[in-house]
Amino acid sequence: MSTAYLFFKSFHIVGFVSWFAGLFYLVRMFVYYAEADEQPENLRESWKKQLILMQDRAYQIIATPAMVITWFFGIGMLIINPAWLSQPWMHLKLALLVLMVAYHFMCKRIINQNKTDTNQFTPFQFRLLNELPTLFLVSIVLLAVLKNIVNFMYLFTGVILFGAVLFISAKAYKNHRLKKLKNG
Repeated sequence: MSTAYLFFKSFHIVGFVSWFAGLFYLVRMFVYYAEADEQPENLRESWKKQLILMQDRAYQIIATPAMVITWFFGIGMLIINPAWLSQPWMHLKLALLVLMVAYHFMCKRIINQNKTDTNQFTPFQFRLLNELPTLFLVSIVLLAVLKNIVNFMYLFTGVILFGAVLFISAKAYKNHRLKKLKNG
């Protein structure tokens, strides 16, 4: 492998780690924003104002530049090794990355809705939304490492099943917690 390729690969990894970190942090702030409505009236507005500021900064200073770095160095690797563009695993990886960009821009739409206080997501829905990048991350990394669609499909099915178990467990825990609060 050429030094240029290793350079591009290194910064591609730094970019996607930072991109995912920014998105995980951002959506966690969406949870806090939605939960701010449960706070006393005298705290609610100041919390929401601060969270919107933090959301803007995480999106503009962390997530968006990291997305650009990820794509720039990823495309650089493809220019160095264009044969990958004929590989089915790369087609799927690129499709997942396009969906990841759509998720990224959906987060910007949510920030704008938070600014006008028109967002309808509940804290629980935001928690679920925060798990979506985990599925993208696991899927993309598995594809990049395995480079084999058949093995990927088995692993991805396992990840989806695991995610379903986590979802059911989270829902059961939430119901248990609400029941416990009702009973005192």
